[in-house]
Amino acid sequence: MADSELPTRPKPETNEAAAPAAEGAESKSASKNALKKAAKDKAKAEKAAARAAQEKAQAAAQDANDTAKDLYGPIPETEDVIPTTRFSEFSDDSYEKEVTVVARVDNARVQSAKLAFLMLRQQGQKVQAVIAAAEPISRQMIKYTGGLNVNSIVQVTGIVKKPEVPISSATLSHLELHIRKVYMISEAAQQLPMQVKDAERPPPETTDEGAQVDAEGAPIVTLKTRLDNRVLDLQTETSQAITQISSGVAELFTEYMIKSGSRWIFTPKLVGAATEGGSNVFEVKYFKRSGYLAQSPQLYKQMCIAGDMESVFEVAPVFRAEDSNTHRHLTEFVGLDFEKTFHAHYHEVLDFAEDLLVFILTQLKERYGAQIANIQKSYPKAGDFKLPKDGKALRLNYMDGLALLKEAGVDMSEQERFENDFTTAMEKQLGQIIRDKYDTDFYVLDKFPMSVRPFYTKADPKDPRFSNSYDFFMRGEEIMSGAQRIHNIDELEASMRSKGLDPTQEGFEDYLNAFRQGCPPHAGGGLGLNRIVMFFLGLPNVRLASLFPRDPQRLRP
Repeated sequence: MADSELPTRPKPETNEAAAPAAEGAESKSASKNALKKAAKDKAKAEKAAARAAQEKAQAAAQDANDTAKDLYGPIPETEDVIPTTRFSEFSDDSYEKEVTVVARVDNARVQSAKLAFLMLRQQGQKVQAVIAAAEPISRQMIKYTGGLNVNSIVQVTGIVKKPEVPISSATLSHLELHIRKVYMISEAAQQLPMQVKDAERPPPETTDEGAQVDAEGAPIVTLKTRLDNRVLDLQTETSQAITQISSGVAELFTEYMIKSGSRWIFTPKLVGAATEGGSNVFEVKYFKRSGYLAQSPQLYKQMCIAGDMESVFEVAPVFRAEDSNTHRHLTEFVGLDFEKTFHAHYHEVLDFAEDLLVFILTQLKERYGAQIANIQKSYPKAGDFKLPKDGKALRLNYMDGLALLKEAGVDMSEQERFENDFTTAMEKQLGQIIRDKYDTDFYVLDKFPMSVRPFYTKADPKDPRFSNSYDFFMRGEEIMSGAQRIHNIDELEASMRSKGLDPTQEGFEDYLNAFRQGCPPHAGGGLGLNRIVMFFLGLPNVRLASLFPRDPQRLRP
């Protein structure tokens, strides 16, 4: 049979009709699933809404039953001024009286459903507060109070009571506050970078910044951590006291200077040329040219004397671009500077400066005894600074100090050749020798070699190898450098040339012109406030005596 005669097979059916049918089935299934999911989600949402409504109703019911609901929580908005009491104002007359205080939460704990404790802190001082369930105080209020975040600022109203047993953990151990109201003013975060209570212990002497604990396993906060979190560190009782002492030094210096008839001046901290210390200055961009941060007000003080002011002083920042990472060096510190005219001899000014320092140190002990005692808990040397018993500073010549060190076996050959000043180690050793021999931590060295003093220092007319200059020391470390200044223009320019300086150098013109117009004999000095605080209190590091210290490694906070 020919191919053409073979019976034809039916062609397979195509899926053109089946495909739409399958797609429709899938679509119906997806739609069904979506409806089921929507129904499920709706049921879930309804259950959540019902649960929320139930919880809200329960909360409302609890609030309705909370007899103390208006006595705690966020501070109510009011225009009324509520008188508050400071911890320092508490006295025996405060017992059984209602007071309101604003303080930080140093610690909070729930003792039971009916009892909670707060330790309140105000500028380092601590007072215990207690809250107990008794009409109208509720359990909800107790739970809230015991759960307050540490370091939060709260307003607490309560009755001052005398505890049966003094509270050893509180600064004011002889009283406690029985809470009637507690309101949140500013809530602290739950996690703090360090605890204030841990920063109340002295930082370790080692420079190891790793995790450290004391004998009882409590964290020891390193100096770096404390300075990185300085705001928290400042809240400790010790830091509060140190800042009060710092304020006291500036206040006493100013008080003495003003009473002496001296004039308070304010000199520029931006200068156009590095005129005092060569490369040890900070250069800053000043519009289209360079400027510098002033190393001291020295030249301006002298210009004021040439301007017939007779006696001037300043309290201001001083900048030193010295890469010194020691315990006593900062790149920015507070300078206490003064300059005075004299009639016959520069010792008139030296006498004045000695009396000034004795006044400051004596008055610190008299006016800040409580603060010194608080600091002494952390730094035992704070209370043992020895002042001259006769009220007069011990004054020795440079060569006297050299002889004492040589007698103690120290190699002083370089100092005898006037090639170098005393090293820090020599200064400390001399300080200990003088403390043992003369029973004082404050003394003065006069007549330093001319080779180690600045160009504006007056040479000793009797022996030009030496100068009419002096340094003040506390605990064997320098706190002030001063001298008689050259007031004759020819002598001043000659001294500059001998030190390798060019009188025609930019920046000296205005200064030198002041002496060309006539200037009276004068002397003065510059004190470091931070060092005075450090050595008076026996602190191990000057950074502890600086509010926000700056050194070669630190430019924050």
